Amino acid sequence: MNLAQLPGKEIERFGEHVSVIFGDRQYTNVEMRRKSSQLANALKSLGVGKGDRVIIQMPNCPEVLQSFTAVYTLGAVVVPINFMVGDAETAFIYQDTGAGTIISSKLFLPKIETCRQQAPAIRNVILIDSEVPEGTLSYHTLCEAQSDAIEIEQVADNELAALIYTAGTTGQPKGVMHTHGSLLANAEMQKATLNLPSGLTSILVLPLCHSYGIASMNFGMLVGGGRSVVLDSFDIDKVFASIEKYKANVMGAVPTMYIFMLLHPDPKKYDLSSMKYWISGSAPLTLETWERFRSSFGFEIIEGWGLTEAGANNSVNPLDGKKKIGSIGMPMNGTQMKVVDGQGNEMPPGSQGEIIISGPMLMTGYWQKPEETAKVLHDGWLYTGDVGYKDDEGYFFITERKKDIIIKGGENIAPREVEEVLYSHPKVSEAAVVGMPDEVYGENIKAFVVLMPGQKATAEEMIEHCHTKLKKFKSPKEVVFLDALPKSLVGKILRKELRKM
Repeated sequence: MNLAQLPGKEIERFGEHVSVIFGDRQYTNVEMRRKSSQLANALKSLGVGKGDRVIIQMPNCPEVLQSFTAVYTLGAVVVPINFMVGDAETAFIYQDTGAGTIISSKLFLPKIETCRQQAPAIRNVILIDSEVPEGTLSYHTLCEAQSDAIEIEQVADNELAALIYTAGTTGQPKGVMHTHGSLLANAEMQKATLNLPSGLTSILVLPLCHSYGIASMNFGMLVGGGRSVVLDSFDIDKVFASIEKYKANVMGAVPTMYIFMLLHPDPKKYDLSSMKYWISGSAPLTLETWERFRSSFGFEIIEGWGLTEAGANNSVNPLDGKKKIGSIGMPMNGTQMKVVDGQGNEMPPGSQGEIIISGPMLMTGYWQKPEETAKVLHDGWLYTGDVGYKDDEGYFFITERKKDIIIKGGENIAPREVEEVLYSHPKVSEAAVVGMPDEVYGENIKAFVVLMPGQKATAEEMIEHCHTKLKKFKSPKEVVFLDALPKSLVGKILRKELRKM
């Protein structure tokens, strides 16, 4: 089934209702579908057809959601790029996809013009602004000139729907190939697992031009009847005010966002009582953050986990059941997960190994990278590179990325073990640990710390704190204080940048 059919099915079930709120503007589901159909006709008039790649590069706004559906309608392929991606990475994606069309904003036109010099295939630059410069096309003028009558292109479940580039935490980005079938399967798994009622109001603040955005849109269509409050940036007061104003019920965020919420000077200023589901993913959530959030706001964060290669949402703690702090929860319905050793043999509960995952939501591979694909896909299983274990009740725990393990004197040390201790220091806001070269041990431990506002501390103080809870062998040798940790667009700490330091 073509994913572009989902909005129509949602309208058939729930009728016309407000589905998107952006700033002071409200859009109904019927209006959103009409705009996407007009855009699809506009793209078709520009020569975009089945299989063509279309780059969507915008901050969060209704046009992002409309563009997804329009591209699907033609049987073309969505290539979402967050506008914050650097020039080198952007130029690589332009060139790698062979895309001919970009939908964006004139705020990013200098970047687009710079990067497209390396991508001669790009011929159409469509901008969502009310006025656009010469040589570009106006999104809204194009749409207004078109009919909203269009027949959705028929596609097989195994045909390509999206090329989603990895965040680049460990090197050059790779284009993850997802089909209409894999993305729909992921949305159906979420619906069956979470069992949320229709009609909820969600806060969308994480980048929609990401696998998260695609997953959220498809899942929202399946649940149906709800509203999405779309925010174009993460501003704590704006988030809290939107929750209060629209009586929002659910929000996906990353640990960094929850840490910033905890820094709010007056957490009781807003009425947040309508919020029932505070969901966290993308990066590990520390015990300290979870407990402080419950103490300050009275809510329990629900931690989940997923990979772009598997549709972004793959496991979660029960929304209304037993939650285990530090656990990524249990597999979504229809998802298989297990922990294996270096030879691929399943490990018993409590034993650490690599987490692998299987199911209909897996990517078909990396775009034009068969060798990279072969490294991670084996016999229907995706080897995630995450090290962890499963407990006796079926909850999974991630201890570290395979590539992030520090090998000191032949002993494996998980950075998260040290980071949890650093987070427990009352002056610490954020912390990350990496390996550094050492003449004696091969590798040693280096910590990067961000302090709470107004706090001061020394490296010796941090190291001594670690000594009280860890063996000296596992305590940092060096501590560096930073104003902020380098992060990807969805909040993952970029350890490769820390290693460069």
